[in-house]
Amino acid sequence: MAKGLGSVLFVSRLSFYTTNQELKRWFLPFGVVTEARLVKDQRTQRPKGFGFVTFESEVQAQKALKAMNGRIVGGRLIFVEVAETTRPEEHAKTARP
Repeated sequence: MAKGLGSVLFVSRLSFYTTNQELKRWFLPFGVVTEARLVKDQRTQRPKGFGFVTFESEVQAQKALKAMNGRIVGGRLIFVEVAETTRPEEHAKTARP
């Protein structure tokens, strides 16, 4: 089943000590979270302070965005927005050799 483009949220300014489980728990009150994933440094495996939360529907994602954007979570002011997606061929056009 394909996810709607608006069902994935980008969450930034997270604490470097945030876990995937915490991220999911913070967004569960707004709907069914199908994935909560922190982006980690490839070398150290430590979180980079941002991640993605995927909801079952765009309506649930919009509720979460409105409620969580600009909220203090884990002692930090976080920002939430709809994640931007690019197609592989679009990325190839902008990538430098």
